Amino acid sequence: MAANIRNTNLRFNLEKDLQRKAWEYLQTMDKQEFRSYSQVIALALVEYFDHYYRTQEDPYMETREREERFVDQIIKAVEKSLEQYLPLFLSGLTAGMVQREPQNKASLPFPKEPEPEAEVDWDFLGE
Repeated sequence: MAANIRNTNLRFNLEKDLQRKAWEYLQTMDKQEFRSYSQVIALALVEYFDHYYRTQEDPYMETREREERFVDQIIKAVEKSLEQYLPLFLSGLTAGMVQREPQNKASLPFPKEPEPEAEVDWDFLGE
């Protein structure tokens, strides 16, 4: 039984930047990771055309992907900051709670709340 294999030839013009870069990648690729030129070229073509056809079907896909990556970066930055500063903040808060003496509400130095009528702007009645 004959193997179901197709042959093709590739030609790279090293005077063209894109083709030269592709050739250089092929020459320097990790042989442990990529078994052959055929494998890496097939992988690249499938990824390229899958992406191409998805963008044809959904023109906003790239924008959403960029937005999702941006949101992920923000989330990771916030998580990192929280990991770094939250323990310090909580320990300071806990230390502050231990040092405070309990006070009753009447002795707190807050200003008296204004009467509700004092907050109403009665000028709208047109006196």
